[in-house]
Amino acid sequence: MSSNSPANHAQDLGPTLSGQARPRPEGIGKDARRRVVTASFIGNFVEWFDYAAYGYLATTIAVVFFPEQDRQLALLSTFALFAISFLVRPLGGFIWGHLGDRIGRRNALSWSILIMSFATFCVGLLPGYAVLGFGAPLLLLLLRLVQGFSASGEYAGASAFLVEYAPANKRGLYAAVVPASTAAGLLLGSLFAAALTGLLDAQALQDWGWRIPFLLAAPMGLIGRYIRTKLEDTPAFRELTLEDEAVKAPAMDLFKNYWRPLLLAVGAVLLNAVGFYVILSYMPTYLSEVMGLNQTLSFIATTVALLTYIGFILLTGMLSDRFGRKKVLMAASVLFILFTVPAFALLDSDSFAVILLIQIALGAMLTLNDGTLPSFLAEMFPTRVRYSGFAVSFNLANAIFGGTAPFVATLLIQVTGNNLAPAWYLVGAAAISLIAVALAKETSKDALRH
Repeated sequence: MSSNSPANHAQDLGPTLSGQARPRPEGIGKDARRRVVTASFIGNFVEWFDYAAYGYLATTIAVVFFPEQDRQLALLSTFALFAISFLVRPLGGFIWGHLGDRIGRRNALSWSILIMSFATFCVGLLPGYAVLGFGAPLLLLLLRLVQGFSASGEYAGASAFLVEYAPANKRGLYAAVVPASTAAGLLLGSLFAAALTGLLDAQALQDWGWRIPFLLAAPMGLIGRYIRTKLEDTPAFRELTLEDEAVKAPAMDLFKNYWRPLLLAVGAVLLNAVGFYVILSYMPTYLSEVMGLNQTLSFIATTVALLTYIGFILLTGMLSDRFGRKKVLMAASVLFILFTVPAFALLDSDSFAVILLIQIALGAMLTLNDGTLPSFLAEMFPTRVRYSGFAVSFNLANAIFGGTAPFVATLLIQVTGNNLAPAWYLVGAAAISLIAVALAKETSKDALRH
């Protein structure tokens, strides 16, 4: 019997005010929730492994696509492409949010993973500058734009999906699966990069080695899509459609009736946007290019930090369920304001152990934000515009500050001559997030609104 059959569907239904059946979250079985968590983890993992491969192999990609520039300028060009791909994310947030709030979270997520995997696979097939000249970086830019468009629907959709399936007292824990799976995708990307740089010489890595993680996107993406298509949509969304309360233009409703939480949400995302890409994506490049650490050791340090990050982030989700979203998010901002600059100063060390401990500490601080943010953003908006509100706020902040973080960090160091410039950038982001969260409403104990 299929998952969409009347018999299975009826298990989650109860009466509504209009006499129609309505989904009851408390009627969802453990097996159903386990399938939802597994599918959300795998799908998000695949998308972010695809997305991370570019960041971790940036120094090699710079040589392949920008060989005639000096090393620093080539790296800036590579990160500029990384940043430009984020410019489509607000547009993608509107489109995926509209689809997710109109035709369902599951359908939107199933398409986003397919588009991301196809674009990533095509990156692995691209000829370099030596073959196509300027056509090579232009094609790379086009595929990065497609990747950015796809990624704009993933994080928000997976978070809304999990929050709407979760028990009321565990929404923080369930939503923390999204950043945990994101970090797992980054972790595999880091392991691949470490293995490739350790096993291959520079020429082999430039000739063909860098393509391997991109080519893996096709089979991984098909598996993720297959798993997602076997799920039912969330009880909250099914209830909305049964009662015919879904809005025809979610974005218009969002800006008209929920502009204040939208602005606060953008501010709250700022620390996540800058912190995530500086600490977990840009850091290997920072350690190798700025601090002079061996490239393989840089990847190993980031890999260990990601492992601890995954464990910490699920704990953070539980803490936010117990103590509230605001307290945990504000604690993260305060810690970054106080300790980011000293931590970056200690990275200029001859001791690999010290560098490793600093990265673990920065990752742990970041989990206080990242593990709480998905449930915080999802709870800020009612079901009718939840996907749109999350997607627009999250992607707008990431387009302006997240995707540009590696580029800005590299540029700040070049312009100021100060290797601590990325740390001060993080401090500024933390201060803005602190203000936004302080002005927001605590939602962890409230029922989800329709």
